[in-house]
Amino acid sequence: MTLNSKAYHFETGIYRPPSEGGSNSLLLRFTRNCPWNRCRFCAMYKTEKFKIRPLSEIKGDIDAMAAIRDELLTLSSADRWDYGISRDAAVKFLGEHPELNSHPGFAMLFNWLISGARTAFLQDANSIIMKTEDLIEGLEYLRSRFPTIERVTTYARSRTLAQKKPEELNAIREAGLDRLHVGLESGDDAVLKYVKKGVTADGHIKGGRKALEAGFQLSEYWMPGLGGKAFSETHARETARVLNAINPHYIRSRPFRPLPGTPMYEEYQKGDLVFLTPQEQLQELHITMEALDVTGRVCFDHAGNYWRTSRGHLVLSHDYEGYRFPEEKAKVLALIKEGLQADNRMPDFHEF
Repeated sequence: MTLNSKAYHFETGIYRPPSEGGSNSLLLRFTRNCPWNRCRFCAMYKTEKFKIRPLSEIKGDIDAMAAIRDELLTLSSADRWDYGISRDAAVKFLGEHPELNSHPGFAMLFNWLISGARTAFLQDANSIIMKTEDLIEGLEYLRSRFPTIERVTTYARSRTLAQKKPEELNAIREAGLDRLHVGLESGDDAVLKYVKKGVTADGHIKGGRKALEAGFQLSEYWMPGLGGKAFSETHARETARVLNAINPHYIRSRPFRPLPGTPMYEEYQKGDLVFLTPQEQLQELHITMEALDVTGRVCFDHAGNYWRTSRGHLVLSHDYEGYRFPEEKAKVLALIKEGLQADNRMPDFHEF
């Protein structure tokens, strides 16, 4: 999404983790779309080809965002570092630059600034694939233009992490990239092959461990139910095994649902893929949680974790910080058992 005004020209992508949404993070596009883009469950990034943006474009976006910040501060008569930006200043600024009214990036930037301008998320799906020297220069430039930033995060693929040299990952971390969001999806090689994830269980372990050794904070995402009924138990147990071997800081649940337009949705409609019932989903989840032996946090921070108790409450909290393991493992297992006693309905997939 691009602006007409040269001085305030910058791109904003669509996708980011829920924990980086709202006013939580500045969304800055270092790459476009996904370099793999073959996962059979995924409907994202299908409209354009993957592209690594030139460093000049990235710096131009950063400069444009900084220019908007500085103009808003001037109009607010505010100090540069406390971001006391007034809404009247934003209204006046938009009056002078009406093209920004239709750009979602302006609202994102404005809300981020007035919220303290502390975190940033590099879009799109695998910015770690950039040339190491370019990524480092981009990170350093971002932090120099926005000194209030305390944390920078991005998506990354396990395979890319496994292929990067340790000294490269160390340098990227030291340049200011703090947290990686990685789509594990499953630890079962049969499931990974079936969904065309492009990485094996061992590859996930290698990539995750290398990220941790470089000092990154690591969030691993897995998809309960991804193997359907055919692979449910092995998917549950092997995923726990791989997560145990990595021991990331965060483990985040993104229950599988067949999305229209994907190969797995077509299989689901034909009856070739048998989707788990809510009870079966919770049973699989219980197997994974019971086998999990980690020292991080397990999070259910997505609407796809929809299960309700018999009293109508969410079975598991959607809080971004989730549950601390092993301290709260027994609590999570007890909550899942409570959910198993309720009559959960099959969700409308368009609800999420």
